[in-house]
Amino acid sequence: MIAFDLACDCGFQFEGWFVDREDFVRQQENRQVLCPQCGCASVRKILSPVAYQKKCFSADTGISADKPSTSVHAGDLLNTAQEVLKNVQEIVEKNFEDVGVKFAQKALKMHYGVEEPRNIRGVVSSDEEKLLKSEGIALLKVPMLKQEDDKKH
Repeated sequence: MIAFDLACDCGFQFEGWFVDREDFVRQQENRQVLCPQCGCASVRKILSPVAYQKKCFSADTGISADKPSTSVHAGDLLNTAQEVLKNVQEIVEKNFEDVGVKFAQKALKMHYGVEEPRNIRGVVSSDEEKLLKSEGIALLKVPMLKQEDDKKH
């Protein structure tokens, strides 16, 4: 599911939930996305508000505290993105079974009820990815960061 912030020509702003971007486009083309305020179909996507927090260390108290960032630098964003990606990678590694190159085969078996559904991770070729998508199987590609060698000093 994906949520979009939407606005009507009447000025009313609201949120809409869709299966994916194509679902939103299809519904909008069929004039099914209506303003809850006025019922008009003149609805468009708008930019979603974004908040960014970074940790700050107070030299006076020695306490780490969240502080809203007043300016965003590319280096800060890169570090934050790497930290988030590292956290996602840890969650995936701990909670998803690694099926390697058998990912497409396992996903299809689970999709059609041959195997019990479970969290899996692995790799697919571009042809396998197209096949899975054509069968209605959603994929989430998570770039995996290189593991640091613990033996380095």
